[in-house]
Amino acid sequence: MTDATPATPPSPPPAAEVRSPLSDGEWHRMHPLTPLFRGGLVLVIVAGVIIANLRDRLIAIFLPWLAPGFEGESIPGDPVDYVVSHNLILVATLVVLAVVIVLVGLFYLGWRFHSFRITDDDVEVRSGVVFRSHRRAPLDRVQGVNLTRPTVARLFGLAKLEVVGAGLDANVKLEYLSTANAEAIRGDILRLASGRQLGERGEAQRRATASETVSAGITGLIAGAEAPVAEPESVVSIPVGRLVASQTLSGTTIFLVAAIAAIVTGAVTTTGWVLFAVVPAVLGFGAYWIRSITRSLRYSIAPTPSGVRITYGLLTTITEIIPPGRIHAVEVTQPLMWRPFGWWAIRINRLSGRSMSDGANDQFGTVLPVGNRADVERVLRLILPTIDQADWPMIVDNGALGPVGDDPYTTTPKRARLLRPLSWRRNGYWLGTDALFLRRGRIWRTLAVVPLARMQSLEVSQGPVDRALRVANIRAHTVIGRVSGSLGILDRDDALRLFSDGERAAIGAVATDRSHRWAGAE
Repeated sequence: MTDATPATPPSPPPAAEVRSPLSDGEWHRMHPLTPLFRGGLVLVIVAGVIIANLRDRLIAIFLPWLAPGFEGESIPGDPVDYVVSHNLILVATLVVLAVVIVLVGLFYLGWRFHSFRITDDDVEVRSGVVFRSHRRAPLDRVQGVNLTRPTVARLFGLAKLEVVGAGLDANVKLEYLSTANAEAIRGDILRLASGRQLGERGEAQRRATASETVSAGITGLIAGAEAPVAEPESVVSIPVGRLVASQTLSGTTIFLVAAIAAIVTGAVTTTGWVLFAVVPAVLGFGAYWIRSITRSLRYSIAPTPSGVRITYGLLTTITEIIPPGRIHAVEVTQPLMWRPFGWWAIRINRLSGRSMSDGANDQFGTVLPVGNRADVERVLRLILPTIDQADWPMIVDNGALGPVGDDPYTTTPKRARLLRPLSWRRNGYWLGTDALFLRRGRIWRTLAVVPLARMQSLEVSQGPVDRALRVANIRAHTVIGRVSGSLGILDRDDALRLFSDGERAAIGAVATDRSHRWAGAE
């Protein structure tokens, strides 16, 4: 008889990634300073009214050399003199105190009723005291997570998180959080959206982390500005000189110069009052020009396990992560004035949760403001990872720069060259393994790439002139954006062939696509 040794319990499986304390499925409140930053405009207006009413006394007290005649005498219309002369100091003090108490109370209620929670399936935000709102973003429909650090909020180490949904006005905003918490929560959201399961923290860990969170919040208020955030190394670096030159040589600048020339000519030939129209135009363009440059400064783009990370902005820094499969169309474009320098820009169509009239939607559609050929190839390999290696020559050599040599693109037939007199050799398409390539323009070169798994439908249309010349137009439908999926003046049989082949290819691509849960696909 042998001694029976107790069976050794099987070793536990590797621990799953542990979620942050604010992603445990419970309701949490925003940073205590959230009401101050959300209601900052009201405070600015109140301060402006107070300063406007007390400006004479403030100037006399703090800048006496600007008011040499003031030596304590009363100022006509000054509210301080009115309160003192009518012996209303106590009443005024009580009124000011009551206003402060009301503002603090409103700020506290706004913070108290503004909470969020992150579960395995959704991101939810509740807000409002009298009129309550409850917004929810399903994690399997997340199109991206943007982290914005406005200039003033950065001084206090705060940031706001925006979860991009898959519909109009479907975004869920978490504003404001400490930068460290915002980064941790964003990582949890992206990992949950990818299909991974996150482990729970133990009770002791939760209590310790909660105390650490409170301590970090107090430290952040005292220390002020946020600590540097570790970012992956960018695959593209844009020199400031190139960025300024690209804006100077843009179509907007050319249009402004032409408009000013027309106004000056009109002033010389008619009346000089026309020159006053130049002032608002120059001021408006100058603001737009500076904003375009500062918005593109500190640009970086890098791969991460959760998708492509894009950072930009000098004053207000925005960092967005686009998960795999969330880009519906890509366009490589080159304005005429950029051609001598070999510069290109890349734009995309994606669901941003915003309307096209929203000015902020434009910045989320540009992933490369300006870059050379090497930059374009690096960025395209990041945002189009599913493109077959054999198809890459169709993007740059035969696509953006083409046609070259034996052109594989199907182009406009010679009988219809009058409808495309300059670009009939370049105007064409090529159906690849994973995407449809649409090449257009000779003066303003563009190449649109539509991933087949993201294409919504394919349209073939003809007008009366098209029917007479036996040509047709095609349009690949994607989500609304700056990238156009249309291509005109193709041979009718070629267009019908693309319609048939593109339908089969798109159905096959959708059937094998698993990018909505990319970690599960891996």
